[in-house]
Amino acid sequence: MRATKVLLLVVIVTALAIFHGLELSQYLTFDFFRGLKESNPIYTTVIFFSIYVAITALSLPVAVVMTLFGGALFGFVEGVLIISFASSIGATLAMLASRTLLQDWVQSKFSKYLTTVNKGIEKDGAFYLFSLRLIPAVPFMVINLVMGLTKIRVRTFYWVSQLGMLVGTAVYVNAGAELGQVEEFSVKGIATPELILSFLLLAAFPWVAKVVMTRLNQRKVYKGFQKPDSFDTNLVVIGAGSGGLVSAYIAAAVKAKVTLVERDKMGGDCLNTGCVPSKALIRSSRINHYIQRADEFGITHATAEVDFPAVMERIQNIIRQVEPHDSVERYSGLGVDCVQGEAKLVSPWEVKTGDRTITAKNIILASGGKPFVPPIPGLDSVNYYTSDTIWNLREKPARMLVLGGGPIGSELSQAFHRLGVQVIQVDRSARILPREDDDVAEAVMAQFLKDGIDLRINHEAVAFHREGERQWLEAKHKFEGKIVTIEFDVVVLALGRKANTASLGMENLGLEINPNGTLTVNEYLQTKYPNIYACGDVAGPYQFTHAAAHQAWYAAVNALFGRFKKFKVNYSVMPWATFIDPEVARVGLNEQEAKAQGIAYEVTRFGIDDLDRAMADGEAKGFIKVLTVPGKDKILGCTIVGYHAGELITEYITAMKQGLGLNKILGTIHIYPTLSESNKYAAGEWKRAHAPEKILNLLEKFHRWNL
Repeated sequence: MRATKVLLLVVIVTALAIFHGLELSQYLTFDFFRGLKESNPIYTTVIFFSIYVAITALSLPVAVVMTLFGGALFGFVEGVLIISFASSIGATLAMLASRTLLQDWVQSKFSKYLTTVNKGIEKDGAFYLFSLRLIPAVPFMVINLVMGLTKIRVRTFYWVSQLGMLVGTAVYVNAGAELGQVEEFSVKGIATPELILSFLLLAAFPWVAKVVMTRLNQRKVYKGFQKPDSFDTNLVVIGAGSGGLVSAYIAAAVKAKVTLVERDKMGGDCLNTGCVPSKALIRSSRINHYIQRADEFGITHATAEVDFPAVMERIQNIIRQVEPHDSVERYSGLGVDCVQGEAKLVSPWEVKTGDRTITAKNIILASGGKPFVPPIPGLDSVNYYTSDTIWNLREKPARMLVLGGGPIGSELSQAFHRLGVQVIQVDRSARILPREDDDVAEAVMAQFLKDGIDLRINHEAVAFHREGERQWLEAKHKFEGKIVTIEFDVVVLALGRKANTASLGMENLGLEINPNGTLTVNEYLQTKYPNIYACGDVAGPYQFTHAAAHQAWYAAVNALFGRFKKFKVNYSVMPWATFIDPEVARVGLNEQEAKAQGIAYEVTRFGIDDLDRAMADGEAKGFIKVLTVPGKDKILGCTIVGYHAGELITEYITAMKQGLGLNKILGTIHIYPTLSESNKYAAGEWKRAHAPEKILNLLEKFHRWNL
């Protein structure tokens, strides 16, 4: 194989050396070929054909010019015949050269294209290559090189390229042929109807080709389904969580007819089992924690007794207070047709709920997610809860086992512990909060240990057991290999969430699922059926309420107005927060992500323990860590660990969204004394590290001279 690579490289270098050494480019003129063609047309055809093949094989970016040139030289019919075969042969040679010689270079140079093309080839095979050839979303030169790294067969590549490039070749050759008939380049000479029509075809070709391919794709996708002649509604939204509610709200706001189907409670997980109840729980636990710290604030003899059932009932009261915002009454008043029941897809345009079948021009799937319940032996024999069912608990357990070290598990662990429950938190990873940087997780774990939470990291759950009232978990230490026994009264499973797809009727449509269980959608949030969209937890990649609402805008607008303009969903500035103490908030990249992606960065750090307001509030702990482009103030990401981090991060979210750097934050007046001053001080740390030392030295000399 190595000898083949060397030989191929020698051939390519020799060809280029001969071409440049003998200055053969001086003969590549229209007058030269026209004169040669008059004396020896066959010889001219062979030379032109060979040159075109060589140019395409070497991936030289002059193929368009050569195509126009060929049209002018040979005319339409002969030009199409010559160039069609020459371009296909040259493209195949370029693909083979890439496959043999350029693998590492193409991998690094065109990795983004390669990933996309590999997925397309795996999914649609030759049809995907035909689409690329007909609509050059990726430059043909790149297609040739990238295809060499796929598993596509050479014969398939050749005939698909020949067929896919034929129409485009004909359009360009025709334009060249018309140009070749122009006797003088004047307004009169070039303003002929034929030439104008040729250039109009040239300009319209990409758009016409796109429409044709869209129609072909739709016929392929919708094959076997009969589209209704009319529809009951413009849009059916399945699921009334954050994504579904926002989608329905937008549709109603623009006066579309929209039906919202929910099988359980309006508001979805966030209102009923997620964000709202968990924050109400955290608030109660934090109040109790402050009472326990009363001596720090000069308040003595402060005591409190946790009424656990009252705390849990307060959570339900908070839910009831928020419910009207997401109620059937409110959305019905907005013009949304709210339907209670389970929705099932019958066809790409039909949704069945109960005895009713609704036809809709577009459908948005926003069915959310549910906690993942692992197949651990013995689990069914013990008292286990999930993040959905824990809110039914009314009697305070003495010992609570929390399985999972992510945001949900960490929030529940600390909150219940501060309400007087002995908490053992178990996770198989080396630390909790695996998506955050090491220093972030270490700061949180230090606080958890200070609180008294029993952290068991590097422990894998093996089996649950029960004998009478006694319940325990067998867990294996990942490195030491020993089995430990952890007794508990209740166990909470916080091992992530999975998309709700089981009851959607996907088997009727063959909707595609990602390896993590979410629906496969494109950059417009479309499934394999262009009129069916998905947003929120069921689509991923983020499982946040605000991410679902963000996606819902794109899904609704694309569904209702996509025929005119579609918008690609933008995740470039996606923030989130974990509401523990200290809070952890982040936007953009952190260090471990930047390293994994090979992105260069600088780190600027400010300790919140040095902030006046944090000291006054008794919350002098944590830090701000900002990642910037080396030598510049452009923000790549920010992580904040500390009191009200979820509020403080907003300034960095805004800065990144609006393209503002740290200099702008530094130049903004911040009220004293506030926690937000920490953002300004972090920017000041960056400025100090990038101070112009030479200028400062000159200023120092000036001031001394001026004494």
